[in-house]
Amino acid sequence: MTGKLLNEVFVWTKTIILAMLVSIIINVFLFQPFKVSGSSMEPTLQGEDQFDEAKVGDRLLIFKSSYTLGNEPERGDMVIIDSRIDRERTIKDDFTESPIVGIITQQKNYERNLWIKRVIGIEGDLLEFQGQQLYRNGVLVVEDYIKEEMNPQFDSIVVPKNHVFVMGDNRNYSSDSREIGPVPVENIVGQVMFRYFPFQKLTTY
Repeated sequence: MTGKLLNEVFVWTKTIILAMLVSIIINVFLFQPFKVSGSSMEPTLQGEDQFDEAKVGDRLLIFKSSYTLGNEPERGDMVIIDSRIDRERTIKDDFTESPIVGIITQQKNYERNLWIKRVIGIEGDLLEFQGQQLYRNGVLVVEDYIKEEMNPQFDSIVVPKNHVFVMGDNRNYSSDSREIGPVPVENIVGQVMFRYFPFQKLTTY
């Protein structure tokens, strides 16, 4: 009886470990949940506010392999970036940023370097301000998603090769490419697929 019980425990333990490993692999290489914090993407997305319990933060699912399978970033994409653009990302970063790994290792603030932003310009785009409005390649950019009119905070720029220029929808309260510069495509962690919480705001992107 004891031997049978031990065998069942062993089988269940092996199953749990295997399921955990599969979950980590999926989480690291394919899909990852992401919690929005701060107000930089308002009004499109609501971020968690530690001083207001009512603002719990939208929950998103991101596709991590979007730009490693031959797809190119497109203007308007909402993406998660690694804001440390002066360093090369490694596979270790993908593991340490995994929520599952963070729970197992009891690591806090594993998402602290990850920012959610919108792609405004891709390589070769000329971005500039004219009369308080944003122009891309000489054409006015119509942005019905921004929270308010933006105060100009950068000079005209041509987005370098293999880079994107990103900004938050809450332009006057967002740290983005105006602060850190164009972001290497390799620093795009993933593309936002949909918002799954709050349930009444379920949205695909």
